[in-house]
This record gives sequence, structure tokens and C-alpha cells, in this order.
Amino acid sequence: MQYTERSPILLWEIPWIKYFETPFALVHIYKCVIGIEGRYSHQRIVVLAILHFLLDKILPLAKVRLIMEENTIPRLSRLTAILTQLQSKKIVTAPALAEKFEVSIRTIYRDIRALEKSGVPIVVEEGKGYTLMDGYQLPPIMFSEQEANALITAEQLIQKNKDASFVHHYKGAILKIKALLKDSQKEKTNLLTDRIYFRDNYENHRTSDYLMNIQSAITSFEVLEINYTSLQNKESTRCIEPFALYSTQENWLLIAYCRLRKAFRAFRIDHIKEVKRTFEHFDSHNMTLLEYFQKYYEKYQDTPDTPLS
Repeated sequence: MQYTERSPILLWEIPWIKYFETPFALVHIYKCVIGIEGRYSHQRIVVLAILHFLLDKILPLAKVRLIMEENTIPRLSRLTAILTQLQSKKIVTAPALAEKFEVSIRTIYRDIRALEKSGVPIVVEEGKGYTLMDGYQLPPIMFSEQEANALITAEQLIQKNKDASFVHHYKGAILKIKALLKDSQKEKTNLLTDRIYFRDNYENHRTSDYLMNIQSAITSFEVLEINYTSLQNKESTRCIEPFALYSTQENWLLIAYCRLRKAFRAFRIDHIKEVKRTFEHFDSHNMTLLEYFQKYYEKYQDTPDTPLS
């Protein structure tokens, strides 16, 4: 399979594929598949449909944001969303799409051409807009009953999480997945939703709202400036290099290299009062989370959250 600079999706350099091999392998496959031409183009439609689903629906659940060049993720998501709009409406106009996605009409024209080149049969009705060829439909993604139940169980568990941004984005992701379920599955999942309850955090307190922003900084190696209040109630402003996240006793902990202390520190996210992006990037620390734990234990004979910064 070949792809060139004339491919609908521009070439993306991916030297970081080694860090997140599964997600980025999907991106690499996507680039290759979208450039297929000739007698295999009908098979490409099915493969692209599956890849669109994996990239736009499943990956957000992994709480990993792909490290790509600027605008790569927005465009991929927009292409998928445009395809959804075309499927759900009889006629879609370029100005309406441009307004919805906050891009120029010329960008929409390029997106439509990209979808056409990838094999999507888009019909242009002069003076009206775009529509899909009659009878065209993406193949549905099917979940088994056990898989659907697992998603609903995870939904109820995440509802109890104390980070508002995490709960908000998961709700959006699970809503999209629920739309793919068969009617009979929807009835069962709705029933199961009312029959599962987690007693942890029963009042649904939200003590932080920065988890998603921190995750983005981790995967893009971006320095953050935080206003932090320690367990001793001392306030400070830190520039940190986010490294990893883990959860213990209902609290999210951020492991980061603190430029103020010139060492790795653990920060409770619910004690972070403000997060500011610096748009400054740092070099990877070239260390896995397991290696960090091992080094920390060898040095302090304790877990990284004791003591906290």
C-alpha cells in the first residue's frame, strides 16, 4: 500500500510511534489505507470506516491523546464528524459545515475532496449542497452484550471520579458509543445503568478539573505552570514537566519533574488551584513509570506519594 503527498490526508511524520505503538500504528494504517487506489478501493471504504471508529471513538476511552503535529487530530475528528452529518441529513451545505466546525469554507471543500478520494460517494446537488449516494452506509460496529455491559459498568465507576474534566469527556465518549448499540442492547444497557451503583464518593464531589489538560501535557511533553497548595497549606507557583498519573485512595496524583525543587515530585491534583499552559516543550525523560517507581523505592524505601509535594 502506497501513500504520497497527493494523498487526501497529508503525510504526518511519526518519529514518536515507539512511545504509543498501538494508537500510532492505527494512524499509520489509516495513512496507508486512505491512499489505496484501483480495484481495491471498495475494500478501502470498509477498512476506513473501522479505522475512523477506532481513532475517533475508542482511543479517547484509553485516556491517551495522540502526539501529532498541530491540527492533525482536529482534522481527523472533523472528517469523521462531516461523514456523520452527511449520513444523518439529506442535504448538507459547505457554509453550514464551516460554521459548525469553525473553519473556512475552503477547508470544508478540501475535507469533502478528501472524503471523496477515500471512496465515500458524495453527490453534489447544484445550488443545494452535498448528500451521500442513495444506499451508502458505513458498516455498523457491533458490540457483544458482555462488551456493552462492561462499558456501562465502567461508566458508573467513572461517574464517581472526583475530576470533573474526566467525567465530562467520558460521558461524551460513552454517549457516542451508545449510539452504535442495537435497540435491544440499548434497552438492556439502560436497565443495567439503573441496577449498578458504586458507594464511593456517593455525593459525587468534584475536587479537580484539570486531569484532561494534564494528560495532554504528558503526551505532548509540555511544561505547565501550576499554583499548588501543599498538604501543609503552603502555596507556591511551580513550573513542572508532567511525567505520569496514578490514582490512590480516590485521589489523582501527578508525578512531575519540578523545576523549583530540581527533582521529581508527586502533586495531588485536587490541590492544584490553577494550571497554565506555557507552550514550552521539554525532552522526554526516557523512563517508564515502572522504572520510576523502582528508582524511587530504592532511594526512599517508600511510595512516591509519601511525602507529597
